[in-house]
Amino acid sequence: MASLMLGNQAVARGLYEAGVEFVSSYPGTPSTEITEFASTYDKDEMYTEWAPNEKVACEAAIGASFAGRRSFCAMKHVGLNVAADPLYTASYIGVNGGFVLAVADDQGMHSSQNEQDSRNHAIGAKVPMLEPSDSGECKEFTKIAYEISEKFDTPVILRLSTRVAHSQSVVETEDRKTVRYEYTKQPGKNIMVPANAKVKHPIVEERTKKLREYAETTPLNRVEMFGTDIGIIANGAAYQYAREALGDKASYLKLGMVNPLPVKLIKDFAAKVKKLYVVEELDDVIETHCRKIGLDPIGKELFTFVGEYSQTYIREKILGEKNEYVELEDTIPVRPPVMCAGCPHRGVFYTLKKLGVFVSGDIGCYTLGSAAPLGAMDTTVCMGASVSGLHGFNKAMKGEYEGKAVAVIGDSTFIHSGITGLINIAYNRTNSTVLILDNSITGMTGHQNNPANGKNIYGDPAAAVDLEALCHSVGIDNVTVVDPGDLGETERVIKTALAADEPAVVICRRPCALLKTVKHNPPFSVDADVCRSCKACMKIGCPAISIKDGKAAIDNTLCVGCGLCSQMCRFDAIKE
Repeated sequence: MASLMLGNQAVARGLYEAGVEFVSSYPGTPSTEITEFASTYDKDEMYTEWAPNEKVACEAAIGASFAGRRSFCAMKHVGLNVAADPLYTASYIGVNGGFVLAVADDQGMHSSQNEQDSRNHAIGAKVPMLEPSDSGECKEFTKIAYEISEKFDTPVILRLSTRVAHSQSVVETEDRKTVRYEYTKQPGKNIMVPANAKVKHPIVEERTKKLREYAETTPLNRVEMFGTDIGIIANGAAYQYAREALGDKASYLKLGMVNPLPVKLIKDFAAKVKKLYVVEELDDVIETHCRKIGLDPIGKELFTFVGEYSQTYIREKILGEKNEYVELEDTIPVRPPVMCAGCPHRGVFYTLKKLGVFVSGDIGCYTLGSAAPLGAMDTTVCMGASVSGLHGFNKAMKGEYEGKAVAVIGDSTFIHSGITGLINIAYNRTNSTVLILDNSITGMTGHQNNPANGKNIYGDPAAAVDLEALCHSVGIDNVTVVDPGDLGETERVIKTALAADEPAVVICRRPCALLKTVKHNPPFSVDADVCRSCKACMKIGCPAISIKDGKAAIDNTLCVGCGLCSQMCRFDAIKE
């Protein structure tokens, strides 16, 4: 049966059809929907879970593979950095049941702090990597990945991109099959102490040779000949762009297996064309391989290392043809991302800006606290870095900023990688103040449950981490909970924590305004006769508030009645 599916949905379908029984992931755009769609299948057939972080997800999937069951984990590209430790060693161990890891790269950085190319991890870990270019291939490549995993005794990485993960195309669905293997104790294979690892490394290198031979003939890599003037070697979304841009004006070597790369197949294709181009987004992985095997393709001297490609870009670069377009006479204002109306983080960042403190930031919705008009964030590196970074900042400043610096981190991110940073603060002792912004959900990736909110991926009741008890248990005595909807109390609590001669945690607890279970107050309105046009209410950057005819105005279709603006109005012009 044919269905129209997102790339991520098609991967989940491939998992189901391949007989996968265990799925563990941490949400990360653009990979999140793979696991969400996987959770819609019968959990007795394919169990699915959200893990605290990508390392745990990868290790859990490896454990399921040990048990002889086909297993899977998914993450975005920066999540693969977190999972790299177990993955690189799993490459030496191999598998029992097939093990596939999906990573979604984010060319263009639509929702990411960097633009890394995950093919480098496949090369470094010495594991095969497949890269589909549409939804149909997402399903089929997922199933083939398990065959490769078990045939060659290796983990396999399935690489997606934002465009492939979030675009739709036709998928032919098939029945599920069951594949299981018995567990047997194999210490020489599964215990990677140095003596065993030294034996395994040559086996990994021999496996790579066999995989390279497989790459020469696999239908994952295919040649499409239309002429001999122009030859294009491409992968993933870049193949689709080139195919649409050039049509039958070029011939194509589409690489669906991007590690290891074939040699003879590429040389044979190159010999058939007069001019050879390599079209690949981000790093010059394929181009470098071509040069290593003695070819001289046109690559990154023509195409950028940065961002996404497009049909227009490729047509212009190769054919010199530009699309006609019309320029608008008026400049359209940008629409920057902004915290939602009623966002519980807004009051926290308004208070921090008012206090003028250094803010060590983290990854999540609250990163928008860096944007105007709040502008209350100094740094953002990666998940968990706010807590560890604040400690290092305070140590390096030799106490100069103690009492004038805080870290902010969300509840899900704190579980992911903030706890060890807090242990470091307690253990190595800085008077650092950490704000846990607990909105009861994993917000930025689309409202996934996490270990702190008491529900699992299916919405069933689950053990909930007691954040206050956890902070106490790692050595933080000064732990306070505050409702960030109360600006006065939030300011008082943060000031008290900053003034304390000890490490402190402030848990700013209010649920996300978009949660279905949250009951909102009636919207507020502005009495224009009382409004003095001071624009104090604009300082919180709420999208429901604007200035019309010189007076503040509230859009009652956006306002959720959080009341922050009314607390800021000194003239009592904003009322329910």
